[in-house]
Parts: sequence; C-alpha cells; structure tokens
Amino acid sequence: MALVLAATSRESLAEVSRRFDTRLGPLAAGDRQKLGEELYAVTRLLVGERVLRRAFSDPATAGEQRVRLVRSVLSGKVGPATLESVEDLVATRWSAPTDLVEATESLARTALLAAAEKQRALDDVEDQLFRFGRILEREPRLTALLSDSDVPADTRVGLLDSVLGTKVYPVTAALLRDLVRTPRARHLDVAAEELSELAAARRSRSVAYVRTAVALSEAQERQLQASLTRLYGRDVALQVELDESLLGGMVIRVGDEVIDGSVSGKLAAARRSIPS
Repeated sequence: MALVLAATSRESLAEVSRRFDTRLGPLAAGDRQKLGEELYAVTRLLVGERVLRRAFSDPATAGEQRVRLVRSVLSGKVGPATLESVEDLVATRWSAPTDLVEATESLARTALLAAAEKQRALDDVEDQLFRFGRILEREPRLTALLSDSDVPADTRVGLLDSVLGTKVYPVTAALLRDLVRTPRARHLDVAAEELSELAAARRSRSVAYVRTAVALSEAQERQLQASLTRLYGRDVALQVELDESLLGGMVIRVGDEVIDGSVSGKLAAARRSIPS
C-alpha cells in the first residue's frame, strides 16, 4: 500500500521504520499482534482528534515536548513497545499532521504482518486478504454496508466479523477490522488488495493477479509462476480468480502492467480495429 508522502515525511518514516523493525525482532507473535492493534487504536485517536494530531506533529514545538505530551496521553493505556513506537513517531518531523496518521497506520500494519510472519502464516494471510477483496468486489451491497459512515463503527465491525467467522487468521481479521472501522474514503476492495500486496512485499515478492476462463491445475500454476518470475526477475506470487466471461485464455496484472491474452480481450481489440 503505497503512501503518498512529501520528502521530509518519507525520510522520517524510513528512519522510524528501521528502528521499529529492530523493536519487532525479539517480540513473540502475540506481542507483535498486540503492538499492531494498539497502534491502530492510536491511529484512530489521531484521526478523530484533530487538535491532538496537530499537537503531536507541530514543527514549532520541540520534539522532547511532543514526546512528553504523548506520555501524558498514552502512559498506562498502551504497552511499552507501543508507547516507545509512538514516541519515535512524534519526535520526528512530518510535513503534515496527516502524514503522522499515515505513518502510525503503516507501523500498525507492519507489526501485524510481522506477527503472521512469526506464525509462518504470511502466505495464508496474503491469500485471505485477496479473497476478501474479491468478495467485496462481487458484493457491492456488503461493501456499502461495511463502509457506511452513518452506521456506528462497532456495528460495521460486527457485520464484518459475522462474515469472516473463524475462517481467517486473527491477523487477517485485525487488518480488515481497521479498514472497516476507519475507511477514510478508501474503496474497501482495493484497500484489501493493497494489504495483500503488502503481505507479499514482506516476503520480497510481487503479486500477479490472474483472471482465467478455466481453472488452472497446480502444475499449470507452477509453470505460470515460474514464467512470470523469470520475466520480472523477482519472485512472483499468484492470486488466481476464475472468470468465465473471458471466454478463454487469461488476463494477468502485475502492478500497473496488464497482459491480456483472453479471447474476450482479443475480440475487443479486433472490434476496435474495424473501421467505423
């Protein structure tokens, strides 16, 4: 999930993230998940409290003062690792208060994905996020209910939990709950897909989204994955979706690049080439 930050904020996030990764290293999976969920709670606090958001990121105030303010607000309410992480964030310069919000949310996601990594469940979390994104794409009514800001957040999260049940990892549920609790004008299906890409990126992989007219065998998926890995010069994970409307062949998207080898795509191209 690419963040659009000004240069100062990008540099600040890079530095804070390096220290954050060091802090994550010795933590058990459960502690990583707790850290991620508490950072999400801090993110929501910053989203909801404009005055606090500005005070935590005010460049006219010394970093030590901002850190003391954080301690006065959060001490006793979050764990030591969370408090230290937020202190790191506010001690750093940000181009805008909203950049502090984005950075806090970024660390929350990193902690949760690191928890899945510790549990050796990152592949499954990546797949679950992608699959849920596709469900949202196919079910606009569900998407509308989950993102309706006129409905209390706890009600929306309750609906999400009823849909997820016990079918996903706790990390997957935590990531999706935050999207639903604070959608912030984001399209939920796209945001879920971007979270899937973040999970893949943590394993230094790209994601190829494949729509195919007929189901692929395991051997065909392995062959396609190997071909794409050679083509792009890096590991490529597949997310495959059956789409009979393609009539035949497949469509592959990696980042902004689309390879359309479908029958429907060829027919559309042929129609466009016929003089009107």
